[in-house]
Amino acid sequence: MTVTIFHNPKCSKSRQTLALLEEKAIIPTIVEYLKDVPTAETLSEILNLLGLEPRQLMRRKETEYAENDLASDDLSRDQLIQAMVDFPRLIERPIVLANGKAAIGRPPEDVLKIL
Repeated sequence: MTVTIFHNPKCSKSRQTLALLEEKAIIPTIVEYLKDVPTAETLSEILNLLGLEPRQLMRRKETEYAENDLASDDLSRDQLIQAMVDFPRLIERPIVLANGKAAIGRPPEDVLKIL
């Protein structure tokens, strides 16, 4: 089984989720998404797997959200996804991919459902 975690080592929930995977003897591929920003296509695929719309995967309290008027109803799905590419701090974390499924580790135990 291949498992990937979109990880921010500064985030406690992300660290907890990674530790939970490792406790289960799962060694995931770690993508530090702030350094290795996912493409718009990758984010679109993740959103589809999660069954979410872009704003549901965005950290709306980040300054980039307000500064770029991302709450505007005039923005398309593609524009919102591009905003996450341009400002990866907006991406909710951690995201775990496994078995053709995705889960957000909030709480960390939520990722166990896809393993």
